[in-house]
Order: sequence, then structure tokens, then C-alpha cells
Amino acid sequence: MFDLGWTELLVIGIVALIVVGPKDLPVLFRNVGRWVGKARGMAREFSSAMNEAADQAGVNEIKKGLNAAANPVSSAMDGVKEAAQDMARSIDPTKFDPDSETGKLAAERAEQAKKIQATTARAAAERKAKEAADALAKAEEAEAALKTESKT
Repeated sequence: MFDLGWTELLVIGIVALIVVGPKDLPVLFRNVGRWVGKARGMAREFSSAMNEAADQAGVNEIKKGLNAAANPVSSAMDGVKEAAQDMARSIDPTKFDPDSETGKLAAERAEQAKKIQATTARAAAERKAKEAADALAKAEEAEAALKTESKT
């Protein structure tokens, strides 16, 4: 805003300390902070009001039109990108016509995905059961070994 660097701020702080004094310096900085906050709030409000007025007047549409006239390739590519993004957002695999080929393929893929999930879940459960059985067998062997050691 004012383009002040650290050295300028340091000089201002030292001068303020000398002129105002150490007791009143926090009060001064608090008041300056409030004033700066109010100024920023007013600037933000003014900027939003101007943007809203520009939107109501149609300035943004005119700006887009001028940009399109100045660089037609870029505006065409922007249109293609927007269309692709809209299309990507609107694609929902459950909204296909069930009688069409796409709908049949989507249903088939959904069924295959369910089968894969079920098979994977079964394999994981069987693996966990086998690991549990192995752990139980090792624990029983260890208990048996402890019993034989304690008897001798």
C-alpha cells in the first residue's frame, strides 16, 4: 500500500518511541490499528459495491466479449474447457437409459464390481481366519511347552 520496508518501519517505530514515549506507545499503536482496520473495511465495502454495480451494469459481459474479440483462440479454448468441466460434473453412471448399450454396459460393470468386492471380502476373511487359527495353534504349542517345562 505505502510500500514501506522493514528499515522504514523500524525508523518510524524508533521516532514514535522517542516522540510519544514508552507509556503511551501501546495506546497509539492500538488507535492506529483501529484506524487502519476501519480504512480497510471501508475500502473492502467500496470495492464490493463497485463490483456489484459493474455486475448489474453488465460490464463483465462486455469485458468477456472484448477479450473474445481480441483473442478468439483463447476464448474458444476457454469455452471448450468450461463445456468439458460441465460435462464431467454432470456424468452420473446411474443415469443411463437401461435399454441402451451404455446402460447395459454400466449395469454389467456394476455387477462385476460387486462380485469383485464380494470375492475380495471373502478372501480377506478367509486369510484372517487362517491367521487366527495359526496364531491359536502357536499359542497352544507355547502353552504346552510351558507346561512340560514346568513339570520337569
